[in-house]
Amino acid sequence: MKPVCLVIGAGAGIGGTVGARFAREGYHAVLCRRSDQQGLNKLVADIEADDGLATGFLLNAIDANAIEDRVAQVEQDIGPIEVVVFNLGAQIGDRSLADTSYKAFELGWQMATFALFRLASAVMPLMLARGKGTVLVTSATAAMRGNAGQHSHAAAMGGRRLLCQSLNAEFGPKGIHIAHITLDGAVDAPDTLGKMLGPEQFKALRESRGQADGLMVPDHIADTYFHIAQQHRSTWSHEIDMRSFSDRPWWND
Repeated sequence: MKPVCLVIGAGAGIGGTVGARFAREGYHAVLCRRSDQQGLNKLVADIEADDGLATGFLLNAIDANAIEDRVAQVEQDIGPIEVVVFNLGAQIGDRSLADTSYKAFELGWQMATFALFRLASAVMPLMLARGKGTVLVTSATAAMRGNAGQHSHAAAMGGRRLLCQSLNAEFGPKGIHIAHITLDGAVDAPDTLGKMLGPEQFKALRESRGQADGLMVPDHIADTYFHIAQQHRSTWSHEIDMRSFSDRPWWND
């Protein structure tokens, strides 16, 4: 039975690519995403075509017990969850305070912070029993800085970052590695940035910024995720950030 890399938020960008990277290294990639069964099937088929193991599930992370039940079923039917990749987005778009309803604000928190809390509550007892485990949490510039129109996103991602710090304080000394990974810039991801911009603008962005290494490439992001998961505990990374070669860091922008 192979160890499992469970990906929550497995689109065609970061999540699916990270899952494929772990599958190439001998993990069983369990890919979960909210919608698009056809896209999910393609991710699984691509991993299997590369002689890897993968299973896909549709999962709405804000549904009651959806995360908890999936963790339990994976452990029972597939194998021990050794690595979790929490890659769930929480961007609801730029909205003024007046245009941000209570429901919209809470939705960002449910996706960015509460879903991670629920996931940790489900997997930490299992990892503690085995004395090891890794939780890799994708984050965004909003975790470090609040901008106009980002009331929900910044509050939610800031909460995600501090939750990671609290999890590390409690579980790091017990052998569980939690890494908060800030992606400070645009990612060449068709399921997120591509859908936000539309096909024509996304193509133009790829042709301009992409050729100048101005977009973060999921394959290279996946290399970093895998590296973090393999770190010796004497040199664990708990918080890192990544950005493209031609982007200015958030603190200088």
